[in-house]
Amino acid sequence: MKFSHSWRRYRKAILALFFCTSLTTAQAIDFMPVNDVTTGMEGIAKTVIVGDTISTFDVKVLGVMKDKGPSGHLILAKFSGPVMDQTGGIAHGMSGSPVYINGKLVGAVAYGWGFADGTIGMITPIEDMVKLWNIPYEKNLSKPWDDTQLIPLGTPLMAYGFDAASMEYFKSKLPQYKYETYDTASASGDEIAKPLEAGGSVAALLVDGDLKLGAIGTVTHVDGEKVVAFGHPFLKHGSSNYFMHNASIFTVVKSYNAAFKLGSMGKEIGSVTEDRGAGIVSGVISPGIPLRFHLKDIDMGRDRTSSVKVIEDGEMTPTLAATALYNMLNKTLDRSGSGTATISYTITPKGKEHKPLTRTNMFYSSDSISEKAVDEFYNVIDVLMNNRFINYEISDISVETNVTQDKKTAKLIDASASSTVVSPGDTIVVDVTLEPFRGEKVIKQIFFKVPEDQAIGKYTLEVRGGGEIPLPYVLEKQKYNLTDEILRRLKVHKDFDELYDEIQKTDTNNQIVVEFLEDGISLVDEDGSQSVKKAKLKDVESKPMPGDVKKKTGQEDLSSSKDDEKKPEKTAVDTEYIVQGDGQFTIHVMKPADRDKELAKRVKEAKHQIKMERKLELEDQSKKDKTDKAESKKDSKKESKETNKKDEANAGGTNTAE
Repeated sequence: MKFSHSWRRYRKAILALFFCTSLTTAQAIDFMPVNDVTTGMEGIAKTVIVGDTISTFDVKVLGVMKDKGPSGHLILAKFSGPVMDQTGGIAHGMSGSPVYINGKLVGAVAYGWGFADGTIGMITPIEDMVKLWNIPYEKNLSKPWDDTQLIPLGTPLMAYGFDAASMEYFKSKLPQYKYETYDTASASGDEIAKPLEAGGSVAALLVDGDLKLGAIGTVTHVDGEKVVAFGHPFLKHGSSNYFMHNASIFTVVKSYNAAFKLGSMGKEIGSVTEDRGAGIVSGVISPGIPLRFHLKDIDMGRDRTSSVKVIEDGEMTPTLAATALYNMLNKTLDRSGSGTATISYTITPKGKEHKPLTRTNMFYSSDSISEKAVDEFYNVIDVLMNNRFINYEISDISVETNVTQDKKTAKLIDASASSTVVSPGDTIVVDVTLEPFRGEKVIKQIFFKVPEDQAIGKYTLEVRGGGEIPLPYVLEKQKYNLTDEILRRLKVHKDFDELYDEIQKTDTNNQIVVEFLEDGISLVDEDGSQSVKKAKLKDVESKPMPGDVKKKTGQEDLSSSKDDEKKPEKTAVDTEYIVQGDGQFTIHVMKPADRDKELAKRVKEAKHQIKMERKLELEDQSKKDKTDKAESKKDSKKESKETNKKDEANAGGTNTAE
């Protein structure tokens, strides 16, 4: 069912849950309209404190708060009895607890009051909770709800199988929800489907499978195949597709801020289809988006496979998928810190209109390789699901990842081109020298073909690592204060196919890329006097964001994509390293005749230069020979003079003896 855009202004209403048709049907019960509720009325509320056993506590009406709730009035009440004594007041997880007065269902315990007595709270009227069962709910809402003092009792999320780091990552990606997460466990009997009943526990999950993440609340009312619960919004998403599960309560944990129910999330029994006022039963278990992981720690020889499914939601799916992968990486590595990861993932869409998207990339981090490895994965899912062209539905995601502590990076320290004077269609051979981290230098050869339709003129030929933004573009960004947001807006795709193709072909960090840069951007000042040029390289180790698809394609963002614009030509070669650094050549594209003349001129100049250098060498050698000869003659004279002196001295000694 679709709702008008105006509905989204009021989607802070009550959560409604769908459940399987196999569940038992509750007996009919009368409702008490909020207009019949008066101060001083007394009744009971039902909820679960431990296990599946439903307990009751006392309720006394203090008054009716006119138009204070998301869908109308709220009933202010005082709660008491042994259950309240045990829990210290109403707790997160009690949301949805049905309240009965004179045997009639009044509504659901749904809100507390911040920094106040925990036994004071608000009840959402049942008549507001079930409006969607009969009429379009949006017609009955008169104003948005913005009371910040009321605290919904179902916000905390139970996390099963997640570590603390992955939960922090999850919350950092969705700060607007201000999640509180608590670790939980499984319980015996979780695999058994149990019928829902008023006052019983129920859970709405975002992640299911080897990992579970969701909120536990209380069922308010069951009518055949229809059920309402929580009494307030969960995520305020309106039409939704969460996974609905049974829940079992371990205990109520007292807290300085607010007590909460700690429980397990058991068998899947249906789907949550409305996160607002109420809903219509579907009875269909949601397939969600299945994710299959195969992760290897090369150093320790660990090999782990795992699978989960996440809800299909443009805002939340990217975060949930990335968090699941992040968590599985942490568990496989059993450590934090630096490392190199090779990640390959395939995203398969529903239907046959679009082919599966497969990418393989390498990442290095000195801080957290788990977090670094999931950045691009998150971005690609986000771009696909939230593109402006089509409703991109994902049917399956598979991930293969290998991780090592070794630093598999290499600096691009030098490059040479076979010629910088070419014609359209010529091939430039570029020899690139890489210096791996603590390794021997290696040379990679790339063949770059000048496009057949390349216009005559001067161009900048860029040689770079696949995850690097060319230095000329970095300086252009600084010069004109071009933020990433401005560049993103300048980039306009004409259709989804172009967007899809760009994601598929976006450079990877382990590639050496040779390409022509956009016209007019060059930092190279060459005089064109030599046939072989050396690239001018960056001598700094930057920390780009290679996982960010938008940032990686920054060079294409400096001008709008138009149908009649020719994309820059480029060639990429894979390596076993994450390549860092870049450099540029100035390439002169000429007509063949002009090229030949220029090359002949350069050959002639080179020969002349060689001749002059040879002449200078001969002159230098002649001067050196003369100098050596003179020095030799001088040394000979000196040696002869010393010999004569010695002979005279010897002769004088002989005469004395005689």
